[in-house]
Amino acid sequence: MARSCRSVALALASYLGFFITVQSTLAADPLVKSGDRIVFLGDSITEAGAQPGGYVTLVRETLAHAHPDLKVEILGAGISGNRVPDIEKRLEADVLSKKPTLVVIYIGINDVWHSQFGKGTPKAEFSEGLKRIIKSIQDSGAKVVLCTPSVIGEKHDGTNSLDAMLEEYSAVSRAVARESNAGLLDLRKRFLASLRTGNEKNAEKEVLTTDGVHLNAAGNRFVADQMIAALQGQLDGARLLRHVVLFQFKADTGAAQVQEVADAFEALPRKITEIHAFERGTNVSPENLAQGFTHCFVVTFTSEQNRDTYLKHAIHEEFVKLAVPRIEKVLVVDYWTE
Repeated sequence: MARSCRSVALALASYLGFFITVQSTLAADPLVKSGDRIVFLGDSITEAGAQPGGYVTLVRETLAHAHPDLKVEILGAGISGNRVPDIEKRLEADVLSKKPTLVVIYIGINDVWHSQFGKGTPKAEFSEGLKRIIKSIQDSGAKVVLCTPSVIGEKHDGTNSLDAMLEEYSAVSRAVARESNAGLLDLRKRFLASLRTGNEKNAEKEVLTTDGVHLNAAGNRFVADQMIAALQGQLDGARLLRHVVLFQFKADTGAAQVQEVADAFEALPRKITEIHAFERGTNVSPENLAQGFTHCFVVTFTSEQNRDTYLKHAIHEEFVKLAVPRIEKVLVVDYWTE
């Protein structure tokens, strides 16, 4: 997971030689919007997930209860035994024809598992197939969240027979998500983290699964929770662009005018949707290394395009007109983090 804006801001402030009192405002950046149609695409885990008590059903029920006003439609598109080549063949009929706005792809177990019977999917074919699937979905105008394959055996110490291969295919999924600009939900890592604390006996099954693969009631609840977190924007491995702004105000700028600028800056995330997150703070360092800079602002974006849109945005330009006459010096630093 990406570090929180709070920890990033403190680390940055330490590097610059001063600490800040942080006030954080996270711009809401959920993946789910009003009227969305979400398709969960996968294999038998997703097919069973669409049944009563399954993770797809639990996601539907949770969203309907928590956000009835959104009227989100949730569809399951899982078929037992499916691998990447199988879902690519049925993508048009089972997914694109439904006109989704978001597709969650939970695939890869059978691509690894069936290798024991000579029916797995070679890594190169797995990778290229995922890329084509994601591109087709994105070309239709829908967003994509790609999940890593979870577990084939619940031992958390790496001793399940297919752990090494499953790690290799999970690494492929992570790379494809990054290259395809798709959201990543790293179920593999999240399963293992949960099993390290919840599977004290290092059992092979019956913790989150019935047989080491297929979800039991606890597993369906666990996956539903991870899916809901992802839909709320809590994804894995996302690269974030930090846009750091330091202000030194003119000596004749009064406290009320300084506060007006700070408040106007903090209001931008509510007006400019490209902003992913925002923080602000004032210098309280005892080191006397701030060189006159008193106010720090950290604006986070998910892409350079969003940053550039923000910089040219009419609302941002209005803010600049307000702030510039009151500022002696400004320092701006942009950097990428994961």
